[in-house]
Amino acid sequence: MPSDSPLVRGEKTTRRDQILAAAAELFARHGFHGVGIDEIGAAVGISGPALYRHFRSKDAMLGEMLTSISRYLLDGGKARADDGGSPDEVLAGLVRFHVDFALSQPALITVQERNLANLSESDRKEVRALQRRYVEIWVSVLQAAVPGLGDVRARSAAHAVFGLMNSTPHSRHLPDDELADLLTTLALGALYAAA
Repeated sequence: MPSDSPLVRGEKTTRRDQILAAAAELFARHGFHGVGIDEIGAAVGISGPALYRHFRSKDAMLGEMLTSISRYLLDGGKARADDGGSPDEVLAGLVRFHVDFALSQPALITVQERNLANLSESDRKEVRALQRRYVEIWVSVLQAAVPGLGDVRARSAAHAVFGLMNSTPHSRHLPDDELADLLTTLALGALYAAA
């Protein structure tokens, strides 16, 4: 798994990271309720019950998975917003960051889409809070690049563009580099059109 994956902490991949990555692939393919701990364990070469050394439950795996990706996006969004440069450069960097995430993590996007409702209430609240903060970064960056754009319209544009960029699990007709360029161009065009 690449070290820039939202499920990897630092440079070294841990057993927890491997379990989360395998669980993400299985949840994306078969749904959260369609996967048992034995299948997750088998995917990483351990018994299902051995997973309990790393996670207290399958629900805890899902919670960590979705809070980790939400935190990864928030941290990455903050970093791009703080990079400096013109408002247009910052917006382009933010779009490219999200496109790169979407192309490299289609299983996580699918799990997020399908399984947010399966989180515990506390995990769901944390994920939603992290997501709101990420959206606010987009709103701020977008308003700097598109003067006069109101909060509601900027927020709506950000959400619409997330849908475009997060469509990657469903539409991989081009090689990744070409698709990345296309998604970046379409996303920026849509965001500037929001004015």
